[in-house]
Amino acid sequence: MDHGENNITVVDENGNEQLCEVLFTFDSEEFGKSYVLYYPLGAEEDEEEEIEIHASSFTPTEDGQDGELMPIETDEEWDMIEEMLETFLAEQDEEQ
Repeated sequence: MDHGENNITVVDENGNEQLCEVLFTFDSEEFGKSYVLYYPLGAEEDEEEEIEIHASSFTPTEDGQDGELMPIETDEEWDMIEEMLETFLAEQDEEQ
């Protein structure tokens, strides 16, 4: 997964691959990690349900490649991610 790439493949705990679209990525100096917010491709086609947005952290490797997705570990990280998502969505609403 590269910063700026639109799609990533996520492997769940059962080994199933799912193609997801990246909503946005950001870095947190506070936690020393990079984060990605994404949702399964095709989810936007179902207008009846809200799209479930997923979040993971990742640490870029020294050669500039992005590392593997890791679960969010603390409530503080979740709070920060929710705040970033709310800001992102508010900016999207203003653009439309």
